[in-house]
Amino acid sequence: MNYRMQICQSIGEIAQAEWNSLVCKCNGGVLHPALRHEYLLALESSGSAVAETGWGPLHLAIHGETGELLAAMPLYLKSHSYGEYVFDWAWAQAYERSGQPYYPKLLSAIPFTPILAPKVLHATPESGKALAQGLAQLTWQAAENTELLGTTISTLHALFLTQQDQQLLLEEATSLNNSSRHVVQFHWHNESPTCGKKFDNFDEFLENLNQKKRKNIRAERRKANLDGLEIQRILGSDASETELAFFYQCYSRTYMEHFSSPYLNLEFFKQVCTNMGEQVLLIQATLHGQPVASSFFLLSEERLYGRYWGCIENLPCLHFELCYYQAIEFAIEKGIEWFEGGAQGEHKMARGLNPQTMVSAHYVHDNGFKLPIENFLRREKAHLQAYALELNEHTAFRTNLLLDT
Repeated sequence: MNYRMQICQSIGEIAQAEWNSLVCKCNGGVLHPALRHEYLLALESSGSAVAETGWGPLHLAIHGETGELLAAMPLYLKSHSYGEYVFDWAWAQAYERSGQPYYPKLLSAIPFTPILAPKVLHATPESGKALAQGLAQLTWQAAENTELLGTTISTLHALFLTQQDQQLLLEEATSLNNSSRHVVQFHWHNESPTCGKKFDNFDEFLENLNQKKRKNIRAERRKANLDGLEIQRILGSDASETELAFFYQCYSRTYMEHFSSPYLNLEFFKQVCTNMGEQVLLIQATLHGQPVASSFFLLSEERLYGRYWGCIENLPCLHFELCYYQAIEFAIEKGIEWFEGGAQGEHKMARGLNPQTMVSAHYVHDNGFKLPIENFLRREKAHLQAYALELNEHTAFRTNLLLDT
């Protein structure tokens, strides 16, 4: 079959129904919330992920002979490394010291969203390979000259890959000779290690933990449950403007407390709640009728994704309650299999989350940095595997879980 590759400077150039159909096909029939056309469009139309903020959309689309969309990939031309969560600042500094430009670079990822999701969306294995080869051709050309993108690029990165993506981008379908990189996240699995079934309730989950961790969680929940405190779970489709504005106030405050600026604006959150609110969950805490904290999640039938949190009053253990315990309780009630707690955070292990290895692919154009970076990645991988195995020795569960590597 003859394929035609299109470089799209906005997700709006691709039909919503066709894009979302590919997402479902590559995600076990489930519409991944952060890969939805509506989600990516909200990032762009709100001004959160656009060229002016360092996220120039260059999404790839592979069309068949009759024009149908057969494969696609979220892709960006990045002028910095913020909002990625797989850190390459040291690489950029090495380029700078040598007098070579590291930016711009090509990045396949979901902006500001470090969660597992397919990147090579495809209707058939053949179209997936065609997209991978098209990506390779684009990368080679953009690394050698400025004609295609108006600039040269130094590297290509594809983050938080599924096993299918790893096969396409690291093994069989592209001759880019990508190197893999590994990071550890912490996820909760709705499965009892003793009987292999989903938990019936939060207390059953606690009974599977060792005594110390079980006791600590109960103590934290008691501390969080102040007199007059109420917690409400709100689907995005039901969230009022007041509730959403309060969440954004909390979200912004979290960034400001860390001397940073929020990546996302209120308009983005309004759009996702309006256009895909059934896959958004807000959890809001009020004290004596006044809102004091809020957390934001994305969800599908299979996974709950912890994203953002903030408060206007620092209350004991409320962060753990709104970000972890309410999320686990919600997942149990809805039969959701996985809760992804977000990037980093060894403290999550004490709350029943366990280490999971996440894989990314990286191509470095051969300009004196390829071999040093490959050597660095090999050493880093060995250290990370040892780190992950050590973490697994300290699981909160009574029966140690096998680390998914």
